[in-house]
Amino acid sequence: MPSRPRRPSASAYLASRARFGVKLGLEPMRALLAALGHPEDGYPSLLVAGTNGKGSVTAYLDAALRASGLRVGRYTSPHLVRPNERICVDGREITSERLDAMVERVRRAAEDAVRGGTLAAHPTYFEVFTAAAFARFRSAGVDVAALEVGMGGRLDATNVKDPLASAVVSLSMDHEQYLGARLRQIAREKAGVMRKGRVTVVGPMPREARRTLEAEGRAVGARLVDALEGVEIRVRGESFDVRTPVRAYRGVRALPGAHQRHNALVAIRLLEAARDEGLRVDLGAVAEAFASTRWPGRLQWIPGRPPLLLDGAHNPAGARALAVYLRDLRPFVLVFGAMADKDVEALARRLFPLASALVLTRPPDARAASAAELFRRTRPLSRGAYLEDRPARALLRARGLLPPDRPVVVAGSLYLVGEVLRLLQ
Repeated sequence: MPSRPRRPSASAYLASRARFGVKLGLEPMRALLAALGHPEDGYPSLLVAGTNGKGSVTAYLDAALRASGLRVGRYTSPHLVRPNERICVDGREITSERLDAMVERVRRAAEDAVRGGTLAAHPTYFEVFTAAAFARFRSAGVDVAALEVGMGGRLDATNVKDPLASAVVSLSMDHEQYLGARLRQIAREKAGVMRKGRVTVVGPMPREARRTLEAEGRAVGARLVDALEGVEIRVRGESFDVRTPVRAYRGVRALPGAHQRHNALVAIRLLEAARDEGLRVDLGAVAEAFASTRWPGRLQWIPGRPPLLLDGAHNPAGARALAVYLRDLRPFVLVFGAMADKDVEALARRLFPLASALVLTRPPDARAASAAELFRRTRPLSRGAYLEDRPARALLRARGLLPPDRPVVVAGSLYLVGEVLRLLQ
């Protein structure tokens, strides 16, 4: 009697969904969650969108909410080294065994829904992961979830859950093939996280984007809060004092980089809005909680000889923020890699002239540009660059180009940063 075909493991099923790429739209996600018994219900959430900074804001929220004595679920993307990083409860990432169990639960629900005709096709990688996160948070009995939007907002899988309050941290050009080629188109997609009668905190952004968000907010009846309006900030060395219309916060320490002060402020205003909605937030614990926040791959220093600085800047706005930080760091070697669909020319214009030496490499992803393609697309800025497709060889090459006390900066892609972290581990 022929044996039954072996059922693939949960991790193999999850990996198999990656080849289906990005699929924006909420109806498949709603059907999948219905098949799971709506694990997204039963706890409030804070939803964070934006071109840059949304991961940092989610990390700040997680730290402050835990400091308030709440049990917190945190969902972020992408991961750097291990997929487990995406789903955390009380600051601890999900174990591989529990992740497999959650993915298996999602797979069985998807199979039943496909057979029953309520789901047209199996979910994508991101939809599976998002559903697994919701299921994990319900099983863990979290008091609140801090959710980072994957892409856009309106049609992102995280947006299937109505947030207690939301934020659009920043807005600039990125993912144009999915979100639109104009800033106002991208702004409309981000505006999808707004809800009638609920607060959406808006960070600093171009005027055109802000006007679009304001118009969309009026249309849905959302309450927009400008993160900077009525706020006083006084920088004191590595910390800063801030006074909002609600209260004063002293000795706030943000993550490295001047732009992180604005990200921290967005998080503060979002926490204030959540407290107004009845969430038990201890605003007095914010400064200490933010000082303990860690967010790998964003201006992350790795000590050694040479020291490494890792930053996932992968769009022009991110490159601008990194360039401000790098001006006081020269001389340094830049190891650069990027996805082929990114505006690598704009990234190069911001970063390459600051570097004393340049090594071009290829992040470990099918969408990544080769070192030769990067060289071709960024000439003459890349004249004299070394080309090493393998990140391990690129790091070895970079280590010998300047004295060992001078830093090596790795930037251009979170996939590249994740690979470097994996190599170091």
